[in-house]
Amino acid sequence: MTKICVQELFIYPFKGLSAQKCAHVDLQVGYGIRGDRTFALMYKEDAQYPDTTKVPWMKKHNFAMQNDWGGLAALDCTYEAATSTLTVKRKGVELLVADTTNPTERDRIATFFTGYLAGIDPNQVARHPNRAPLQLVGEFGKTRYPDREAVHISLVSQATLNHLSEIAGQQVDVRRFRPNIVLDGVPAWGEFDWVGKEIQLGTARIAITARINRCLNIEVNPETGERDISLLTLLQKHFQHTQTGVLAQVMTSGTVAIGDTLSRAE
Repeated sequence: MTKICVQELFIYPFKGLSAQKCAHVDLQVGYGIRGDRTFALMYKEDAQYPDTTKVPWMKKHNFAMQNDWGGLAALDCTYEAATSTLTVKRKGVELLVADTTNPTERDRIATFFTGYLAGIDPNQVARHPNRAPLQLVGEFGKTRYPDREAVHISLVSQATLNHLSEIAGQQVDVRRFRPNIVLDGVPAWGEFDWVGKEIQLGTARIAITARINRCLNIEVNPETGERDISLLTLLQKHFQHTQTGVLAQVMTSGTVAIGDTLSRAE
């Protein structure tokens, strides 16, 4: 595994909302990447926790997510950890600035997204298509809401994305797949060969656990929120599966930065 390096790093501070590029990330055993999927927008009818900063992990159908509500992708959401501030824009226009540590401001965030869902439509197979009021849950760096209860991170090869772009006849944006780590130097689909192996990544050690089965979210344009490329159909037609990228668990805590190389753990 020589000359394989980290090309891009992403976290998703709010589950189901915008990707956020990073120069480096901290990997923690039992947690994953600090700041990744640390907040979520939970349907209030499912709420049963008086302290919304301490809501435990639960299945993704409890949350408003881009997979069900493609129009969420049209929002540009950024989170500033130093000030605990969420900023939401659309087409460059600022729609919301709120402090995630202030209860009143947290309610403003929930109210904003409840109103936003009222103006867009869910996809036809949405697991939770109703527009129940939302509630902001989570606390930065402490809670974690990945899709699977076993905490994981995700990796994908840039060459895999390039191959898909060739098949699709247009550039496929990496953000459709919501990875944490994009790798350079791995042959297309080569990351699949790592399942069951341990990898040294920066100063951290990870174990590759599974391929990632994809959902309708990969068909949503991350700029417009519209479904515009039938990637699930293309994957099934050309490869007889709907998988891209791999999942990993953190075995030894450490830091990963752009340009770091990967090697087989000894």
